[in-house]
Amino acid sequence: MKIKLLFIYGLVAGAVSTSQAQTVLPLDPAVRTGKLANGFTYYIRHNEEPKNRVIMYLVNKAGSVLEDEDQRGLAHFMEHMSFNGTKHFPHNELVDYLQKAGVRFGADINAYTSFDETVYELPIPSDKPELLKGGLEIMRDWAHEALLDPGEIDKERGVVLEEKRLGKGAGERMQRQYWPVILNNSRYTVRIPIGLDTVLDNFKRPTIARFYNDWYRPDLQAIIVVGDINVDQIEAAIKQQFADLKNPARERVRTKYTVPLTGKNQFIAVTDKEMTSTEAEVMIKHKAPELKTTADYRGAIMQGLFDQMLNERYAELQRKADPPFINGGAGISGFIGGLDAYDATVTAKPGELENGLKAVWRETERLKRYGFTATELERAKTAYLNGMESELKEKNKTNSGSYVKEYQAYFLKGEASPGIEKEYQLTKDDMPGITLTDVNSLAKTYITNTNRDILILAPEKDKSSLPDAAKVNSWLKAVEAESLSPYNDEVSSQALLSTMPTPGKIKSEEQNKELNITTITLSNGIKVLLKPTDFKNDQIIFSGFAPGGTSLYSDADYQSAANAAGIIAANGVGNYNTGELSKYLEGKELSVSPFINDRFEGVNGGSTPKDLETALQMVYAYFTEPRKDTAIFKGIIARSMASLANRASDPSSVFSDTVNAVLGNHNIRRTGPSLQKLKQINLDKAYQVYKERFADAGNFTFTFVGSIDTNTIKPLLEKYLGALLSTGQHEKAKDLGIHPPAGRIEKTVYKGSEPKATVYLVYTGKYDYSPENNVQMDAMKEALEIRLLQRLREDESGVYSPGVQENTALQPQQRYSFLIHFGCAPQNVEKLIASTLDEINKLKADGPPQENIDKWRAEDKTSFEPQLKTNSFWLSYLNGQLQNGEDLNQVNQYNSLLDNVKPGDVKTMAGKYLSGDNYIRLVLMPENTVSKTAQ
Repeated sequence: MKIKLLFIYGLVAGAVSTSQAQTVLPLDPAVRTGKLANGFTYYIRHNEEPKNRVIMYLVNKAGSVLEDEDQRGLAHFMEHMSFNGTKHFPHNELVDYLQKAGVRFGADINAYTSFDETVYELPIPSDKPELLKGGLEIMRDWAHEALLDPGEIDKERGVVLEEKRLGKGAGERMQRQYWPVILNNSRYTVRIPIGLDTVLDNFKRPTIARFYNDWYRPDLQAIIVVGDINVDQIEAAIKQQFADLKNPARERVRTKYTVPLTGKNQFIAVTDKEMTSTEAEVMIKHKAPELKTTADYRGAIMQGLFDQMLNERYAELQRKADPPFINGGAGISGFIGGLDAYDATVTAKPGELENGLKAVWRETERLKRYGFTATELERAKTAYLNGMESELKEKNKTNSGSYVKEYQAYFLKGEASPGIEKEYQLTKDDMPGITLTDVNSLAKTYITNTNRDILILAPEKDKSSLPDAAKVNSWLKAVEAESLSPYNDEVSSQALLSTMPTPGKIKSEEQNKELNITTITLSNGIKVLLKPTDFKNDQIIFSGFAPGGTSLYSDADYQSAANAAGIIAANGVGNYNTGELSKYLEGKELSVSPFINDRFEGVNGGSTPKDLETALQMVYAYFTEPRKDTAIFKGIIARSMASLANRASDPSSVFSDTVNAVLGNHNIRRTGPSLQKLKQINLDKAYQVYKERFADAGNFTFTFVGSIDTNTIKPLLEKYLGALLSTGQHEKAKDLGIHPPAGRIEKTVYKGSEPKATVYLVYTGKYDYSPENNVQMDAMKEALEIRLLQRLREDESGVYSPGVQENTALQPQQRYSFLIHFGCAPQNVEKLIASTLDEINKLKADGPPQENIDKWRAEDKTSFEPQLKTNSFWLSYLNGQLQNGEDLNQVNQYNSLLDNVKPGDVKTMAGKYLSGDNYIRLVLMPENTVSKTAQ
């Protein structure tokens, strides 16, 4: 539905006939909207996806661009303070209240601050009247009832500074240098939302209160409520809650800031010692068009088609045997401050910036000179219309979150939101009239020689060899002087399959009425589980797997085996090479991809019911007609090697590789990527592995979930899956014994120049796998996370967002891992680790408070119920149960398992699995850290 959603397909929306070209598109009549006397706006819509849930947004037209000089960073700080004390929820009672209601802080309840807006998000159950009333009360408090307690302000300083610390690194350092250039020294340059340390450290309450009183006011605010609610009741409640909000007596003008177009061309090259690649960007800025009228929509359609076709051209260039860059592309995209831009970007191979940038610019010049072809446009139109049609079919299955985002854009930017029925009709009516001339005109409009910025980012070691502005411009002019031929749109007319399959037969069927699953056994031994659902109207997703994977291959062959599926898929399938396949699939709504992991091989995919047969043809082709292309393989390896050239300069990559190596006991299959490993990949061996893994179809199990018609799908299963060969090998995966080492291990990595640290604390070992223990492990994870959020963030102001993760495995061995992670200042590492271990010891000694178990239970039930209404949950769940050999009906006992967990159970789990006998401490510290005793 609508603009934002349609970008999934590279599309935008529709338009109407020329005689109606300037008609302003009305707001979707399904939305109840109004404006109170004080200027406060509301949007309300009844929507039952998901059932018994509602999403509320409070949208403020107030962001960092409105800050005074002494307030830089306080728009964002104000967002934090809305969670740290309001009229009805002083101190941290808001988070506590919502956790008890089953709403997770960070995952569900959240907010963000941008240059131009601040938005608060609250998804809650809607079938509890008191909670629904409480949600609107929270919205009212967020609108203008923050207490701004000085003590809470001082506590939150550390949290905000830690959030800022997390963003530090090469990207942020370089952005500070080039930001003023590409933003033309506009106000946006000096109003980055995260702000200045000098302000964040030292401001007093009156300074932030001034921002709050100036800009958090009803004429700049809107509430958006979408969900399973009574619209009349919500409207009445909104009027009661928000009608008495008052605008300031002396209103400041809410200036609409922009990035001015100067007509100048600019150049800047920026380097950093932690930058891992050389990148170039040619950005041609323009005033962004509005999206309010039918004429605007016609322009948006043209841009969507333009980008879709251009993206495919660059993808084709990248698929060549020896692509001239690591990554490259171009297109029109939104920018900032009322601008959009034509962007041509390249990530160059080391030492090949000229070659890479010229290759990208060459396609831009070819487009400008000759435009697109008729066949490209027809394919793009088909894909566009199919995407719109699919969205129309799902109109009563659209998630409430999509509507909320849509109405937010309508309020903030005036973007049209007429509803999917109207958009589909407009698109259908207008599409035939869009010509090549129309779409090609965008190239002439956007690819110009003014307001053009050239930006180069590179490793510091390459600084002396970087080109200056004159040199780069000479490269572009050289391309523009070349003799270029028009683009040749090569399209294959062959069938996908070189030989049609000989169908098998359905041998037997079993019914699981409790879960509405039909299990079919085909004549070749393949088992197929069918679970029809009504969660989506036009979606089928599927997965097929068999045991084996890379575990069956030696370490010497591991790199070839692990990369086999990706390499073979990159060569195309059946009669089509990868370029031909891309064009063949354009306009079809499906995806199919093979995989080979540690213990399984298989295919994942999805399609609409209409395209299911094509998807199954691809599955058949990946089993029987894989392709091998030496030139393509060499290109893949060359690009991969180029991308690894400077990996060791990036602190996060070095730390990640260390973490994986330590937790994998330094097994060669768990250590990070390297040039040596890439050299071990052999195309013939990869092809052999792939063929072996997919030779015995009789060992496969397939699961299909979604809008399935069992009568329609059965003949297709017989025709394609039933035709696959079975060898009767029935291989099993091997247990290679790769797991974290026993004992206590400490490792500190010294990398990076920023004053920031990353901490991983890992508990691992053998595990008594059972549904009961798994639920108790999850309860332990959540109980500890609640305490760490309170202590490390709220009490000690030492972190922004501590996290806890747990993982349990039944195969190949019953094992668990329990990870605590956070970022912080280097000087606080030991203190915060000590606090974390203290909380773990309390969990072991006393167990968690009952209220924290109640919070976990409420949160889990609140999130679990909507999951049961999604195809993706069922596909993942069924695959997991099948691969582990567990009972499919286990899901029906989940809520009773939750209800049975008591604090004592978690205390027992903590004593057993957080004993510290197998404890791994991994820390990333900056290079200039004085004390390195932990190394």
